Amino acid sequence: MRIGVPKEIKSEERRVALTPGGATELVSRGHQVIVEHGGGEGAGFSDEEYVAHGACIADSAAMVFDQAEMIVKVKEPQAEERARLRDDQVIFTYLHLAADAVQTADLIERGVTAIAYESVVGPNGGLPLLAPMSQVAGRMSIQAGAHCLESSQGGRGVLLGGVPGVAPARVVILGGGVVGRNAVQMAVGLGADVTVIDRDVDVLEDLSSRYGSALHTLHSSGGALEEAVLGADLVIGAVLIRGARAPHLVTTEMIKMMRPRSAVVDVAIDQGGCIETSRPTTHANPTYLAYDVVHYCVANMPGAVPRTSTFALENATLPYMVKLADLGPTEAMRSDSGLRAGLSVCQGQVTEPAVAESLGLSHTSPEEVLGLIQHAA
Repeated sequence: MRIGVPKEIKSEERRVALTPGGATELVSRGHQVIVEHGGGEGAGFSDEEYVAHGACIADSAAMVFDQAEMIVKVKEPQAEERARLRDDQVIFTYLHLAADAVQTADLIERGVTAIAYESVVGPNGGLPLLAPMSQVAGRMSIQAGAHCLESSQGGRGVLLGGVPGVAPARVVILGGGVVGRNAVQMAVGLGADVTVIDRDVDVLEDLSSRYGSALHTLHSSGGALEEAVLGADLVIGAVLIRGARAPHLVTTEMIKMMRPRSAVVDVAIDQGGCIETSRPTTHANPTYLAYDVVHYCVANMPGAVPRTSTFALENATLPYMVKLADLGPTEAMRSDSGLRAGLSVCQGQVTEPAVAESLGLSHTSPEEVLGLIQHAA
């Protein structure tokens, strides 16, 4: 198979979908890897390294898209990239379609087979291709939030961990999944006063047993959530519903009542955000004020640490790339129900029910599209 690796063009995105070492793995199995000139530079990989590992270098993105049977990326294809996709191609990347009607419509029109990293399900029921970037984003959320609280950034001028004789900042983390757990680890490590809120009692018990009195846990209910948010210096939005748009847990009215110059970091922004006043920002302009609260809503947070993020992502995605290349996309998804769960759009049809529900579109099951069943259930 011919596998194309275009340079990421989303604002301030420096990750790359495949390292030179990953290219070696695919080339050794008889596949061709085509990398756009300069595609790995943001993560510290030169064209010469790719060539030394058996990849070919293409002069332009157009050449990559023209030649490749499978496109592997990090972020969702931008408009100019979507225009280059064909109905005989596979694109394997983060898509986050539930909050992006325009991208979804373009992928339907192009007839491409689009597999979303964030929806692939592992053997244990987890999300193995989302987890590494969730780990990075969770850790970065505290780093970013601490910066937002500095007065030079418009914040309250509060040090996250305080100092002897001065109380630490109050950090509230919404969600105890992969993002939330990593945010808790960082916030507790910095000495903040940390509360995590989740609706799963087992998740709260696990976190409580791990951190003891260093962490407060709350079961998610309207009253408890509002009280915690209004008393916070920093709120981390870390809520995920697989494939679906994130729910607005923090309302505009709550934001209006928060402490002046407190901060929110909405890690769920690429799924629409779990804070009602959130809107996507970039690393170039990461924050804005809404109702006197600093909002940090960068949709590709791990892009700020591209080398770490690239290795972490490839560790998870490469085995699936190999399977797709070795078996071909149809057979790979037929044989692997977890990979099949990542199929979002195929043959002009939406195959992810959560995306269809979020956007008000019709839905055809992956099994029907792939010929595993004759009619949708």
